[in-house]
Amino acid sequence: METNKFSKEIKEYLKYYVYIYIDPENNEIFYVGKGKGDRVFSHLNDSKENDKCKRINEIISRGQMPKIEILIHGLEEEEVALRVEAAVIDLIGIDNLTNTMHGYRSSLYGRLSIEQLIQRYNKEIANIEEPSIIIRINRLFHYGMSKQELYDATRSCWRLGEDRKKVKYAFAVYDGIIQEVYTVLKWFKGGETMLSFEAERDSERWEFIGNIAPKEIREKYINRSVSHYFKQGNQSPVLYVNIKEDNN
Repeated sequence: METNKFSKEIKEYLKYYVYIYIDPENNEIFYVGKGKGDRVFSHLNDSKENDKCKRINEIISRGQMPKIEILIHGLEEEEVALRVEAAVIDLIGIDNLTNTMHGYRSSLYGRLSIEQLIQRYNKEIANIEEPSIIIRINRLFHYGMSKQELYDATRSCWRLGEDRKKVKYAFAVYDGIIQEVYTVLKWFKGGETMLSFEAERDSERWEFIGNIAPKEIREKYINRSVSHYFKQGNQSPVLYVNIKEDNN
């Protein structure tokens, strides 16, 4: 029986499915995928220069083959498979896999704590009273990120003018919800301070250094929504509050 191709009958039973690749040396899952038909076998002949292919080639060079398992099958719709794939990636953690991207709409429907779930769907409004800047970090945010990663994603680096000097607090915001609040101490040109990720120097952008805001400020704002501060269609990642004259 061929192990790199399914029969027509099996494909009819499979429909859409989610699969995993496992290193037989240590039983470590290193890739999660979804598909239909013979998609699960396609990586064995993939010649791309990426971590997944390198891992597969490393296993083959040891005289072994990756273990392949179908995690779930019989799914009628591709979107269901995409969401299951996303959930598995979130569960294992993208840093533990050779996948290059988080799963489909993971930021919207992916892994959440009970507290985060309540935040999202039972949004309590934040009424910011201090001179502040709201910073939306949707692109860099991911579940389980460290405090340092959250801090760095928030503080660097943004196109800002002289009004930045008036900012007292910076709000780290994901999906409209305040994740953390920082006291801004000083501003530097982009790339001048040490970050947990690589960033190019950019004299037209700015980054701050700061501290976690005082307890009373954090309790006042964390887990509350700031979506109402952004007018419909406003895609800007940063917004001043109580800085400019037209801010309330």
